[in-house]
Amino acid sequence: MIESLTPEQRCAALEHIAAEVRACTKCPLHAAGRTRAVPGDGDCAAEVMFIGEGPGFHEDQQGLPFVGPSGKLLDELLSMIGMRRSQVFITNVVKCRPPENRDPLPEEIATCTQAYLHRQIALIAPKVIVTLGRFSMALFFPNAKISQIHGRARWENGRAYLPLYHPAAVLRNMETLKPQMEADFRKIPQLLAEWASRQSASAAADAPPEQLTLF
Repeated sequence: MIESLTPEQRCAALEHIAAEVRACTKCPLHAAGRTRAVPGDGDCAAEVMFIGEGPGFHEDQQGLPFVGPSGKLLDELLSMIGMRRSQVFITNVVKCRPPENRDPLPEEIATCTQAYLHRQIALIAPKVIVTLGRFSMALFFPNAKISQIHGRARWENGRAYLPLYHPAAVLRNMETLKPQMEADFRKIPQLLAEWASRQSASAAADAPPEQLTLF
């Protein structure tokens, strides 16, 4: 059971997945100009997990997620809520850069999520999953429009899912989208607090009733 793994075993399992990703040939993206695959990076037991779309040019060169301009904005937003990159886990729907930064194809998304992303989520067991952009949003909010649901969290199986704009989209429309992104981002600490409150309420509900005495 994943719940019984020690932190060291959890990190080792995630690194095993990362090694699989780096050697992956399961879909055509590995042969479409990949320099480095980008498994993901961060805390093995992060409370918050960010899921983007796919690696861009800078990510493909370094093998790390969100290290270009979008990553700088993400770091700025994390700092705004008192968090650091090392405290969260950041990954993407697909682990290899699509050619010319095109949209990932449905079969590429299906292959990568089933082979890697779902396993990463299970191992990290985050309290909050933050989707960045419409492709990761679609995994958890099918048929939704990001312009309509961004910042509106949904709880399922004891976890919050928070859909946000992709930082790249914000960079293209800073005047309109950055204030919205900042407001949405501030909900992350609120969701962590709500998670703790829900856990306390659940524990109280499960506790045996106190036995009354006659004296």
